[in-house]
Amino acid sequence: MQITFLTQIDWLIRLILAGICGYAIGYERNSRYKNAGTRTHLIVSLSAALMIIVSKYGFMDIISTHGINLDPSRIAAQIVSGIGFLGAGLIFVHNQSVRGLTTAAGIWATSGIGMAIGSGLYFIGIVATLLILLFQIILHQNYRWIKTATSNHLIVQLEDIEGLRLLQKQMKNEHIKILSIKVEKKSNNCLKTDLYLSLPKTYELASLVTLLESNEKIKSIEY
Repeated sequence: MQITFLTQIDWLIRLILAGICGYAIGYERNSRYKNAGTRTHLIVSLSAALMIIVSKYGFMDIISTHGINLDPSRIAAQIVSGIGFLGAGLIFVHNQSVRGLTTAAGIWATSGIGMAIGSGLYFIGIVATLLILLFQIILHQNYRWIKTATSNHLIVQLEDIEGLRLLQKQMKNEHIKILSIKVEKKSNNCLKTDLYLSLPKTYELASLVTLLESNEKIKSIEY
């Protein structure tokens, strides 16, 4: 295969297009103040496209030599493995909840988009980008077109056991399910109550806080 100027322009277009697709996904993540933003996604997508281009076309002079066979798909497999380490660094656990899974999955998907465009599969790469952006927007909690029951973690400081009984009564009246409860008696005789709650589909967190503020036995709320 003879590498012409037009061929190299085509490769350049692939890199630019991969970078744009990665930037678009990164922009959506960045707008939600996630750890991996525009630059990370752009670099992942562009570099994945670069490695695929090198894998497909960088060894044409060697492949043409008699008796030498190369498998370009090996590079794609190594890209996926390498991105796995990057994605793992974005996932962390805080207060018994896992954070960063969506961003890590986005990084992984971005590498796939870069590989698709680097391979010359422009249409599938662009459509995948649009689908990821569409689903991220529609299914995000700030755009809840599809309402689902939500759970929340609260730490409530109560004056005494009567405050706990009143709290449970308030939850029952509002149809809020207590998934788990852990009560610890502090040195000042107050009760530290660790709660995991399942809220009704249309119930907002602000309404829950307002409800708890009406309980005079509650000294503090963390959420």
